Amino acid sequence: MILSGRRARRTLFACVLACASPVIAAPGTPVETVEISARPISQFHIGRDETRFGPLEFVGGLEMTSPARDFGALSAFRFLKPGSDFISVADTGFWFFGTITHDADRRPSGVSNFRLQQMVDASGRPIDRKWKVDAEGLAVRDGIATVGFERNQRVAQFRIDPDNMKAPIRQLDYQIPARELRQNRGFETVTHANPYGQHAGGLIVVSERSLDEAGNVYAAIIEGPHKGVFTVKRDGDFDITDGAFLPDGDLLLLERSFSIARGVKMRLRRIFGESVEKGAIADGPVLMEADMGYQIDNMEGLDVWTRDDGALMVSLISDDNHSILQRNLYLEFILHQN
Repeated sequence: MILSGRRARRTLFACVLACASPVIAAPGTPVETVEISARPISQFHIGRDETRFGPLEFVGGLEMTSPARDFGALSAFRFLKPGSDFISVADTGFWFFGTITHDADRRPSGVSNFRLQQMVDASGRPIDRKWKVDAEGLAVRDGIATVGFERNQRVAQFRIDPDNMKAPIRQLDYQIPARELRQNRGFETVTHANPYGQHAGGLIVVSERSLDEAGNVYAAIIEGPHKGVFTVKRDGDFDITDGAFLPDGDLLLLERSFSIARGVKMRLRRIFGESVEKGAIADGPVLMEADMGYQIDNMEGLDVWTRDDGALMVSLISDDNHSILQRNLYLEFILHQN
């Protein structure tokens, strides 16, 4: 077919553009498989064989190390398979996936199949600025990971794909006025409520230490039939670092305290489920407290799960801040209900 002069010029111009502008695949970040060395921890109270600490019974733990530069800074985790496969986020902007293994006595024995991937923006490019990806809280349900971020305060949702985590699919209204959130004291807890309780499995967020005028910690119900802001009574100098709902509807909170004089402390507090409601001040008793005389560090992550023998389990992780003076720990307890 013979083209007219004008049409021929348009066709030639289009061909030149096509040749000069090849289609480039969207960038992404590789999934890196790394080796984790895990030293078993058999005593929670250092130098003592006791296993019972209030209603919590220590099962075992791991001290984790790796030659991988980006391993560490674990700030939250959730099991995808109870007590086994997990997903985790780091406050340096990484996704972690792996499996906790157990020995014949049901004690944690190691970490296998560990992978990491850097978080990406909407264009699929890695995000290198920490203040943009300071991931602190994590909830998981139905193939969706909901992440709470500090500094650049937001709650975002991602589709879970261990082979290729992409940019968030949506951001959620977190109810709390943004002016009330402190830059480095934002959402440390993101968790789903009991599916059969008053909040019908809706998402609950709790800040680390964003305080109202009365000195209580801002929190909110951001999904479900009773959305709204509430607070958690602040008890002493402890800050909230994670939480998860128990099967009976109570909220188990992990808390941390630090001073140069006495080092780090951790605490588990059980918040009465009926006090988690719009406009209320949620509160509840301390279940356990531990200082540097115990196998703890900067404890930041918590999950609750049920073992195959019916035991109600509580797992904790620490954030080493990529410091040679701190450790990455995994600890496992049975929570006795009576």
